[in-house]
Amino acid sequence: MYRKEIKVLDCTVRDGGLMNKWMFSDEFVKAVYKACVESGIDYMEIGYKSNTKSFSPKEYGKWRFCDEKAMAEIVGKNDTNLKLSAMADIGRIEPDDILPKSESLLDMIRVACYVNQIDKAIWLAEHCMDKGYEATINLMAVSTVMERDLNEALEDLNKSKVPVVYLVDSYGSMYCEQVELLVNKYRERLPGKTLGVHMHNNMQLAFSNTITGIIQNCNMLDATILGIGRGAGNCPLEVLLSFLKNPKFKLRPIYKVIQEHLIPLQKEIDWGYHIPYLITGAMNQHPRSAMKWMDSENKEDLVSFFNYMMDQRDF
Repeated sequence: MYRKEIKVLDCTVRDGGLMNKWMFSDEFVKAVYKACVESGIDYMEIGYKSNTKSFSPKEYGKWRFCDEKAMAEIVGKNDTNLKLSAMADIGRIEPDDILPKSESLLDMIRVACYVNQIDKAIWLAEHCMDKGYEATINLMAVSTVMERDLNEALEDLNKSKVPVVYLVDSYGSMYCEQVELLVNKYRERLPGKTLGVHMHNNMQLAFSNTITGIIQNCNMLDATILGIGRGAGNCPLEVLLSFLKNPKFKLRPIYKVIQEHLIPLQKEIDWGYHIPYLITGAMNQHPRSAMKWMDSENKEDLVSFFNYMMDQRDF
């Protein structure tokens, strides 16, 4: 049994790049691309679209920018069923930085924004649609948003042409009850639009919360290979594909890229469930403090980090 409307988006390179400034080798990105093609994944998010005013190419890898030459070196003409996606953050790209779809290997632009940026996000997403792309809006950090502000943002989204809206658990702080409540709110206020979920794993709930999204009829599902992503990472792609039972998805290519590339990468990049990420998730706080702690010589001093976070709370 499976639901044919479900589409799976792999964001291994885009989200995983938050842990190493997108300094992935071409060999790694090619291997992820090949695995996505062979496993029947619907979309691969190959990175961000950003301009060099916001990020220096000397400090960040090519997948922070996703220029056409770099993508062509990985995918050729991409004569496959796999669609390519990139994410655009409000304020970090100019409209003219996005080429017409006829001149790009990308199929979809996902616009990420906070609730106070919703007007700009709608404009940029519709601008991308006018240029021929598929588009989504990923509304971030909704676990911190006041209900009135969220309702107003959803009202604006409902009036827009953007066909896909994502519920994003940016801090990995949500429980399944919250996901269910929010998805129902999105569905009620966004009739006719496709809903997606992007979950982080701070409290070991990314997969569970993605299942909740599936049960509530979200049909765009984000995941990453071996759960790689910012801090605690994301819903693991291999777990999600095993759950979906759709015969079009093949697991062997995913296991192969894990064995040959992701497991060796774990020796260089420390992502996944760790107690500091649990603490920030449970407190509904941005994981930046935990990431900084994990990069320090005190990473194993968990009690000190807990005490530090408790001291930072605004009672």
